Amino acid sequence: MTVTPPKPPSRPDRVSLLRYARLFRQDILSAQPARLYRAWMAEFRTPFFRSYLTNQPELVKTVLKERPSDFPKSDRIGEGLRPLLGNSVFLTNGTVWERQRRIIDPAFEGGRLRETFPAMWAASEAAAERLPEGITEIEAQTSHVAADVIFRTLFSLPIEDKLAGAVFEAFRAYQRSQPILNLAAFIPLPRWMPRGFRRDTRASATEIRRLITQLVDRRASDIAAGTAPNDLATKIMTTPDPETGETFTPEEMVDQVAIFFLAGHETSASALAWALYLVALYPEWQDRIAAEAQALDTCDFAVMSRMPVARDVFREALRLYPPVPMMVRETTCPERFRDRDLKVGAQIVLSPWHLHRHTRLWDRPDDFDPARWQTDNGKTCMRDAFIPFSAGARVCPGAGFAMVEGPLILARLLRAHVIEPRPDRVPVPVAHLTVRARDGIWVKIRKRQR
Repeated sequence: MTVTPPKPPSRPDRVSLLRYARLFRQDILSAQPARLYRAWMAEFRTPFFRSYLTNQPELVKTVLKERPSDFPKSDRIGEGLRPLLGNSVFLTNGTVWERQRRIIDPAFEGGRLRETFPAMWAASEAAAERLPEGITEIEAQTSHVAADVIFRTLFSLPIEDKLAGAVFEAFRAYQRSQPILNLAAFIPLPRWMPRGFRRDTRASATEIRRLITQLVDRRASDIAAGTAPNDLATKIMTTPDPETGETFTPEEMVDQVAIFFLAGHETSASALAWALYLVALYPEWQDRIAAEAQALDTCDFAVMSRMPVARDVFREALRLYPPVPMMVRETTCPERFRDRDLKVGAQIVLSPWHLHRHTRLWDRPDDFDPARWQTDNGKTCMRDAFIPFSAGARVCPGAGFAMVEGPLILARLLRAHVIEPRPDRVPVPVAHLTVRARDGIWVKIRKRQR
C-alpha cells in the first residue's frame, strides 16, 4: 500500500475575516483553502489591505529575481519577530539591507563551506552518539544538533558550552510562546502603539539577546587581543562594508546573530526532522542513504560529492515541508498581475508550501519521491517552482551551508541508526515560526547492524 506523507487539512473556501484571523494565528497552513494548490493567483481582502497569493512561476520570478527592489519585504510578518530580531537582515529593506548583505555575504561564499565543514562534521558525530534508542520525539533531537552546528560554526563553541546551552534553552522557550501572527499583521498600527506581544515572548526574546550580547562582547575582546578563532562570527565582525569601510556595531551584530540562530537553527531542525520521518515511512530510501554513508569515514569536504541520495532526500523534504512556508512582499508602485490591478501597498504572498505542491507544476505533488530530481519535470520545477531558501537577490545567504549540513547530518545519523515510524502517532504539519508537527514527530530508533 502506498503511503502518502501527512498534509494538513484545508479550510472551506469562504470564511469570515475574524474566523480567518483565528485560523491563521493557530496555523497558517490549514487556514488556507484547497484551491491554492491549483491557482496561479488568489486575492484576499481585509478592511485594511489586499493580499495576493502568487503561484505562477513567471510572477514569482518577477518579484524575487527581476525586480526585487520594487517588491520589498512586508513588515506584516516581521511585526511579531522584532523583539528578537531587531533590525536584522531578515527584516530590513533598501540601503540598510544592501549594506548588511555586503558585510554578511563574504562569510558564506563557496570557499568558506570547506572551512566550516569540520565543525559540521563534529556536530553530526556528536548527534549520532547522542541519539537515543527506543521511542523518541525526533524534533527535539534535530533542534539540538542544528543548534550545535550553529554554535560550532559561528562561535567555535559546542552546544555543551554553558553560554551556548543557555541561548538554546531560552530559544526553546521563545518557540513555545511565539505565534507567527501579531495583531499588526492584520491591522496597520503606528510605530508608537504597543504591539501586544505576550509577556513570556518578550521576556524570552530579551533573555536571548542578553546572552547573545555576551557572546558578541566576548568575541570582540578576542578579536582585539588577536586570539579569536577563524569562524563565521570573526569573519562577519571583521569584514568592513566595501563602500563605507565600516563594520557592524555590537548592537547590529547581536541582531544578525539572532537571525543566524533563528534561520540556521530553526529551519534546519524542521527540515531534518521531516527528512528523518520521511525515510522512516520509506525504508528503501533510508537503506540507500545508509549504504552511501559508509563513505563517511574521514572529515573530508569532498565526501559530500558522494552523497547524491542524501542530497535528493533532503531536497525532497524541503519541497514537501519547506521550513518557511510563506514570504510576504509589498508593492511600491501600481502593478498589473494577470487580470488584476494591484495598488501601492498591496501584499504579495509567495508560498513555498503551495508552490512546491502545485498540481499544475509537479508530477504527483503530494508524493515523496526523491528520484523526481533526476527527471525532466523535477529539473524544470527546481528552476521555476522550488524556493525553500527564497530566490534572487534576497536568497538566504546560508542556502549552500544548509545543503551541506542537512545531507551530512541525515547520512551520519542513518549510518548508525534505523528510524521506524509510529503508526499510532502520525504527525500533523503546522506552521508557526517554521513548519513543525503539532504534537511532535515520534519515531522508534534502533542501532543499525553493520
